[in-house]
Amino acid sequence: MSTRSLRYGGPAILVVAALAALIAGLAYGGGAAPLLLLDPGPIVRWGLPVATLAVNLSAATMLGALVLALFALRAGERPFDTALDAASVGAAIFTVASGTTAFLTFVSVIPTTPNAGAEFGGQLGRFLVDTELGRAWSLTTIAGAALTVLTFAVRGWTSTLIVAVLAAASLVPIATQGHSGEESGHNTAVVSLALHIIAAAVWLGGVLLLVVLRPQLDRVALSHVLTRYSSIALAAFVVVALSGVARAAVGLLTWENLLSPYGAILAVKVVALLAIGALGARYRRGLIGRIGAQNGTADVATRRFWGLIALELAFMGIASGAAVALSRTPPPVDTTIVDQTPAIILTGSPLPPELTLERWFTQWDIDLLWAFAVGFGLFFYLAGVWRLHRRGDRWPLYRTILWVCGMLLLLWVTSGPINAYQDYLFSIHMVGHMLLSMAIPMLLVFGAPVTLASRAIAKRGDGTRGGREWILWAVHTPFARVITHPLFAAAMFIGSLWAFYYTDLFRWTLYDHLGHEWMVAHFLISGYLFVQSLVGIDPVPLRYPYPFRLLTLIGVMAMHAFFGIAIMMSTGLFVAEWFGSMGRTWGDPPLVDQYTGGGIAWSIGEIPTLILAITVAIQWSRSDDRAQRRSDRHADRTGDAELEEYNARLAALAERDARATR
Repeated sequence: MSTRSLRYGGPAILVVAALAALIAGLAYGGGAAPLLLLDPGPIVRWGLPVATLAVNLSAATMLGALVLALFALRAGERPFDTALDAASVGAAIFTVASGTTAFLTFVSVIPTTPNAGAEFGGQLGRFLVDTELGRAWSLTTIAGAALTVLTFAVRGWTSTLIVAVLAAASLVPIATQGHSGEESGHNTAVVSLALHIIAAAVWLGGVLLLVVLRPQLDRVALSHVLTRYSSIALAAFVVVALSGVARAAVGLLTWENLLSPYGAILAVKVVALLAIGALGARYRRGLIGRIGAQNGTADVATRRFWGLIALELAFMGIASGAAVALSRTPPPVDTTIVDQTPAIILTGSPLPPELTLERWFTQWDIDLLWAFAVGFGLFFYLAGVWRLHRRGDRWPLYRTILWVCGMLLLLWVTSGPINAYQDYLFSIHMVGHMLLSMAIPMLLVFGAPVTLASRAIAKRGDGTRGGREWILWAVHTPFARVITHPLFAAAMFIGSLWAFYYTDLFRWTLYDHLGHEWMVAHFLISGYLFVQSLVGIDPVPLRYPYPFRLLTLIGVMAMHAFFGIAIMMSTGLFVAEWFGSMGRTWGDPPLVDQYTGGGIAWSIGEIPTLILAITVAIQWSRSDDRAQRRSDRHADRTGDAELEEYNARLAALAERDARATR
């Protein structure tokens, strides 16, 4: 297939393969089989999976085009505009497909016959507004409509970045629709599916955009774009593979269930993904570098590459169709929680065993989102250090050690005993809060990640933006100047304590896993910005003199202590219907446990602040020493000319006064 015909045939290959895999998977797994009661009919049973497949493919077209445009193309040029046009087309199809899916979902779950009557319209409206499933599809459809307009209207760097973030966020409601909160592993299933959908969309959409852009790029430009896309695809493959394993574990539970129809469809998807990964490794290692060469091998490499792309699109279609069929296939085991204890009703998980000393090191509750964040944070940081080492540059060992310790501590807090017990014990929740907002940021700030990135990541000279350009852009934006201002950082750090616990934000983070993820990110970022404004190594637009930094720390310590005392003096429970109704038979009573949490905020929480104060004092002392040494070196170079000039001026004034007296 020629490159020009692939521009039109590539998407056709993808769609045909996806439909074939979907139909085969539904037929084999029973995902479209007639229901014994209240069967909606074959049109709905088969039409709903097809509409869902259209949602997935169009979402990939939308998000993948935006991401590749941001990291591989240059704003203002034709390929960049073409990428946004492709994203706009994908968003339009995404909107229509989401609306169709919402309607078919309503017909499939509500026993009614579609008609033009007011009663049917009222039922549809209540479904879209009053039910969680209906609201999810309503939000998805509305987001798609907004993104259709935005992707058509924007053409700049910053606006495209904002639209890309919104496009990724629009896929999150999709992840919440296939797993009930009454099933075990609900949070793991939702997070893994969200990561899986977003990463797969970036991966698949990037390939589609490459096919569309091929006639607009010469060989050299194509080689650069392919190199950048392959890096994005590699990261997406890792996320897709690991999140897929986590999601499959929730549905299978045991290895024996791999022999079920659900397991067989899953196996087809896994094989397709492995084939895609193998193809990606083949053209990454052997073809991309040869495409840009100015010799006869470039033509052969180009033809082979696009042949592999056609094959990759076929496997991507198979994986996409199998994924939708899998979502419609009943799992081999019923994961619905039967034993509805108070803890299960509130948290969706059974009450954990009593927290003992041993379980501080052995109890785990993996949060995939932060596990991926830690994994990528460690990999990219160590890769940057290794790159500096290979070219002969030095990077302080203590910075690497502190960064690694900060990342590992973040993993322990978000996926270890803190995460396993914080929903049941207020005191454990407060331990996590203190570590996220104070201890972990202090370790990460001293790792100086921005400085490392600016030195280790190669600078681009073709007008596009890579990791280095985006990081430096983010550091120097007007928004960054506001949030890194010492007063703003201090106000957000201390104000978050009161706003979080004395409003419904705390309740939201307990009942909604999305709120929990926001809480972790907010505490971590606000603490990082506060520490960075005081003792950071990375550059910031404004950093106050050392005396003001110490005064700021003293004020923060006082407010922090007052916050802890206020909790200890409280006579009522925070979110009483949660912590007071958990049904714990071990540990302190809820009010006593809350008192302990206040003591943690007051006492243990002050330790990192005290360390910061000592660090500021040491930096102040060293700053004075460096200033004195600079002054001494200047005097040595100039022969103390400034002092001699000053003495001569004093002597001249004295002589003039003497003459005036005479």
